[in-house]
Amino acid sequence: MKTKNLTILGATGSIGDNTLEVVRGNRDRLNVVGIAGNKNYQKLAKIADEFDVKNVGIYDEKTFNEAKESGLFKGRNLVLGAEGLTEIACLPEADTTVAAVVGTTALKPTLSAIEAGKDIALANKELLVMAGKFVMGSAKRKGVKMLPLDSEHNAIFQCLQGERKEDIAKLLITASGGMFRDYTPEQMLTITPEQALKHPNWNMGPKVTIDSSTLANKGLEVIEARWLFDVDADKIQVVVQKDSLVHSMVQFVDGSVVAHLSPPSMTFAISHSLLCPERGKNVREPIDFTKPFAIDFRPPNTELFPCLKHAFSALRAGGTATTVFNASNEVAVDYFIKGKLPWIKIATVVGKTLEATQAIDPQNLDEVLDADAEARVKASEIAQAIA
Repeated sequence: MKTKNLTILGATGSIGDNTLEVVRGNRDRLNVVGIAGNKNYQKLAKIADEFDVKNVGIYDEKTFNEAKESGLFKGRNLVLGAEGLTEIACLPEADTTVAAVVGTTALKPTLSAIEAGKDIALANKELLVMAGKFVMGSAKRKGVKMLPLDSEHNAIFQCLQGERKEDIAKLLITASGGMFRDYTPEQMLTITPEQALKHPNWNMGPKVTIDSSTLANKGLEVIEARWLFDVDADKIQVVVQKDSLVHSMVQFVDGSVVAHLSPPSMTFAISHSLLCPERGKNVREPIDFTKPFAIDFRPPNTELFPCLKHAFSALRAGGTATTVFNASNEVAVDYFIKGKLPWIKIATVVGKTLEATQAIDPQNLDEVLDADAEARVKASEIAQAIA
């Protein structure tokens, strides 16, 4: 296998950290040619030095100016803002763009990378939840690979190798259930941001961790799966597996189930996606089958965790409904983090925003972004009214 050149959008976040860990373990096959981040320019400088990265993008203008003045990037191509991220994503020497920037910021750079013929290692949920129609349409037209970095989608991707789409009965997406899976409704009334930021299995960013606690994250993954694997909502099911050892499964029409197992570390999924169709060196210890362990499954409780129910409703409604789901959830989580909304009312904001908006079939990205903006305004009004 020839060395694969990577650009990493979101190099300073948790996905970036795990990606770089995989690169360190496979330096003979993976090379970083471009990185981008938002505000942590000192960390970007250390990454650039360690991996000898010539091209660096910084989204935040104030941080960009501080980085230039710091002298830490001498001899490197330092670029600014959305245009800079797009330049990094489309570097001529790059083979694969790792899309790990949170939010809509990744939309234009990733679409531009697809147009430039780059394979996409996808960790940004918003890209498919908001604009799956356009992202997957562009990828198909350009013949580029969409390589899922989320452990659940990567697991499904591996389980489907060599299988026919018409033989799929169910995509079984596993969820840990989050840290509040055994809470009573009374206990949920007093959940704090500090509690919601402590995931029992995974070390993730704050937004994803809180989304995991409400099962909104699993809802986003359900919507992503619809686009990545071209199946409808009725062929997607969520199953709680609290230890995060089974990352997802596929049930086929003959009743057989194929499962993917690994320890709860993103490095396994990232390694597979970046080195596919080959396998790389493991950088974390695998499951030890000389020691006893048990795996149990249970259905999710969508009455106590209605965000998952709202995600399925949005997916079935289609069009911009999934954009509204994502936007309203982001607003509600922000209110919760700032102490302006109880945890238990995050799902209420999402549900009421979906009820208050009319989904359309967007004909272009501007219509998607308009729906996103309108949903944020409506969700904010609802959050303030019910807090």
